[in-house]
Amino acid sequence: MIRGGVTSAALLRATNPHLSVALLSFMDRPFIDSLLRQRLRELAAERRRFGYRRLGWLLEREGHVMNRKKLYRLYREEKLMVRRRRGRKRTLGTRAPMTLPGAINQRWSLDFVADALSDGRRSRILCVVDDFSRECLATVVDTSLGRGCVWCANWTG
Repeated sequence: MIRGGVTSAALLRATNPHLSVALLSFMDRPFIDSLLRQRLRELAAERRRFGYRRLGWLLEREGHVMNRKKLYRLYREEKLMVRRRRGRKRTLGTRAPMTLPGAINQRWSLDFVADALSDGRRSRILCVVDDFSRECLATVVDTSLGRGCVWCANWTG
């Protein structure tokens, strides 16, 4: 069925009245496929992130009903594929190396460690380490560490 409620056989009969009915059924398929291919290409150009299934739903809304295997065959023959997203932008050049602390308490590092207990509950450990002496200043162990625990551990060490 083509848009507007006109079948492809009726359209072929109108354009070529001397063709037989048997020949119409044979010639019917390439004509419809060419229309579907064209529309499929147009939809894929509009909706780059849509795969063949979602494009098939859009074709169904327009009145082009077909088997999913046929849709996939047309999709592959037209060499259509979902456009991959670009990777995230990376910084250009080299980063400046982090300066080493010259004395104790100039720079601290926070580190979270997570593990599971034997009964299945999760436990988290927050470690506060001095970067110069590599001494562990504070360790907070809890099943859930919120913002308040991190703030407390940061200032009580």
